[in-house]
Amino acid sequence: MVTQLRHMEYMKMKAKEEDMINSPPHYNIGKIETIDYIVDALGDWEAVSYCQGNVIKYTGARLFAKHNPVENAEKAQWYLNKMIELMKKTKGKNW
Repeated sequence: MVTQLRHMEYMKMKAKEEDMINSPPHYNIGKIETIDYIVDALGDWEAVSYCQGNVIKYTGARLFAKHNPVENAEKAQWYLNKMIELMKKTKGKNW
């Protein structure tokens, strides 16, 4: 019974664990998430290039460099999704 309770507590803790893909804790220190600040500072259209640069970063040489290629590929996918979102938002305005 005690072991089962510890396991349940562990599983709850793991569920609350950091999401290094969608909301890394080091990008959420202030009142605004880093990507939101970047988009605000650069503007939607310029932030497309920022996201494209991160897709290149995470799918290039870095992909296997830090021994977690799946996480790096997921980060690239996140930035690609954000880039597409921003492109849809700026369609007809900037291109």
